[in-house]
Amino acid sequence: MTHHLVAALRPLLVAEAAAEAHASGSEAGDLEQAVWVRLLERLQSDGPPLDPAGWLRRAVRAEARRSHRTRRIERPYDREPADERGTGPEESALTADRHRALRDAVRRLPGRCPGLLAALLSPKDLTYREIAGELGISQGSLGPERSRCLGCLRRLLASEIATREVRG
Repeated sequence: MTHHLVAALRPLLVAEAAAEAHASGSEAGDLEQAVWVRLLERLQSDGPPLDPAGWLRRAVRAEARRSHRTRRIERPYDREPADERGTGPEESALTADRHRALRDAVRRLPGRCPGLLAALLSPKDLTYREIAGELGISQGSLGPERSRCLGCLRRLLASEIATREVRG
């Protein structure tokens, strides 16, 4: 029953939506979609309309009026709100993933490297003196130790990236 009703109403809906779209300032396809949703809701709650063609014409006009009111009230953003932050959700997710991968790689480093690099990457923004005191090493050895640890991290990440590229 529903399939036959949809097939019978499709040409009328296309014509009615095309006729109303321009005046309402909306796309004909948007009006069509909204009316199909209304029809499905109607079928679930009250069953098929007694006069399907009349119901469809009224539904198209009602959707066109709603669309016109909405367009008068709502104003589109000049830019997406995410653009104002500089990153959208996709970029934020990718950045979080890179940070997670970096922290995981730092934890797998040998010796004192995990502690040293974690202290250097800390949001507390510790000074060399504070890091040296926290790790129990001399402040003068932090530079060479940091350089060695960063070299280990670089090699570890390079091998992981090369392995991923080979796999595809």
